[in-house]
Amino acid sequence: MEINTNSHALGCPPGEALIFAAIVLFPMPHFHHLKIALFSFVICCAPVLAQAQKQVAAADLKVLQQMEDSLCLSADSMYSAFLFDTRIQYSERFARQLVRALKVPNSWNYAFPRVADRIEILNSPDGAFRIFNWDVIPGVKMRRYYAAIQLPSENLKLYGLVDYSTELGKDVEDTVLSGGKWFGCLYYRIIPEELNGEKIYTLFGLNTNAYLSNRKVLDPMRLTEHGPVFGAPIFNVRSEYRPNERVNRFVLEYKKQVQVGLNWDTENQRIYFDNLVSQVNDPHRKYTYVPSGQVDGFRWDGTGWSYLQDIVKIVPRKDGEAPINEPQ
Repeated sequence: MEINTNSHALGCPPGEALIFAAIVLFPMPHFHHLKIALFSFVICCAPVLAQAQKQVAAADLKVLQQMEDSLCLSADSMYSAFLFDTRIQYSERFARQLVRALKVPNSWNYAFPRVADRIEILNSPDGAFRIFNWDVIPGVKMRRYYAAIQLPSENLKLYGLVDYSTELGKDVEDTVLSGGKWFGCLYYRIIPEELNGEKIYTLFGLNTNAYLSNRKVLDPMRLTEHGPVFGAPIFNVRSEYRPNERVNRFVLEYKKQVQVGLNWDTENQRIYFDNLVSQVNDPHRKYTYVPSGQVDGFRWDGTGWSYLQDIVKIVPRKDGEAPINEPQ
């Protein structure tokens, strides 16, 4: 399934980049509140120059540092404001301020060090993009996720993302998302690979918006001329609802109170994660899933992520000896 709402050039003259940024408000079907997201598209008609990026000029650096002061104030308020509704307002303000700051020439080369203490700023290992990523708690047991992807350029090239995680429902593993729609989460790792001559990035994320469960996700992303596309059948795992097809993203959903691992093993060059089982032997009640004690994983084989089962062997020990892990 593919959802695509690509924007059009809107009469963008040659040699110009049009940044269309707006705050979108619309009701969510499963919660009686408003969902607010930064909707920011780049329609770029100029060719990308194959040259090293320029450093930030001294005058622009001073401007960015001053703008960072305002960004930090808004970020602090969107996390800690006493009234939940005002947190959303501060998040909107933060998004607008961020877009203005990123429009400063060569902002790509500014790390926003103080903002990075408040939100996630995650750089792809190959330097192809960076993600500004944060969440807001607009009410009890609710979270809204925000993100924007910046590409390296002297002039701003930015793609804003709209949190579409709640609308996906049972199609969460099967849907390909584009046009700014995205499975909202907080990212913590990016692994780049190449498939058929095209870069594909596996993004590790955490979504804690559901009332009874959390979700960790491996979401493939490609950067196309129309913007980022999320989801691809690169996991050797069959879909629960489309058993003849592979999943387009790998999701671990589990009980709210438990800890579940999903991360990258640098030494063995593989992904590892906790195998999950239902406490009540009901595979449809994801909020009852807990780690089984087995650790599974994925390894890139050139065509996708190949499933690895039981990758950490527990070696039996004599009485009084501590158990040790023996990786395959």
